[in-house]
Amino acid sequence: MYEQKTKETDDSVVEFIEAIESKKKKEDAYRLLDIFTEETGYEAKMWGPSIIGFGSYHYVYKTGHEGDAPLVGFSPRKAKISLYFATGDQERETLLKDFGKHTSGKSCVYINKVDDIDIDILKKLIHQSVAFLKKLYPASE
Repeated sequence: MYEQKTKETDDSVVEFIEAIESKKKKEDAYRLLDIFTEETGYEAKMWGPSIIGFGSYHYVYKTGHEGDAPLVGFSPRKAKISLYFATGDQERETLLKDFGKHTSGKSCVYINKVDDIDIDILKKLIHQSVAFLKKLYPASE
């Protein structure tokens, strides 16, 4: 049976951020921590060794695969900062047009630094993602 790799842990978010070597990336991580906490109302939790997540939802795919994931989150990785928002909602793509300097993959939006993006759009992306997932998965926390 499939074992989900990225699970919520009891590891300290602050200890994780404090271990970041780059001073600028550490500052950006604290800025994002404040923004995500304020906008979601959820306490930050570590998911796996490197994702800071907010809230959670339980998903079940048509294949029967299921698991838990944060409603939104971010990870200050060495190369870029990964932002995790819900996929599948056209509003996400519309908001990303005015987001600022970024690239995006299937489930991640990548930025170099917080100064490259529009914070108001970031806040809208957070709210859009949480609302979309709560509608899709009503038992979300």
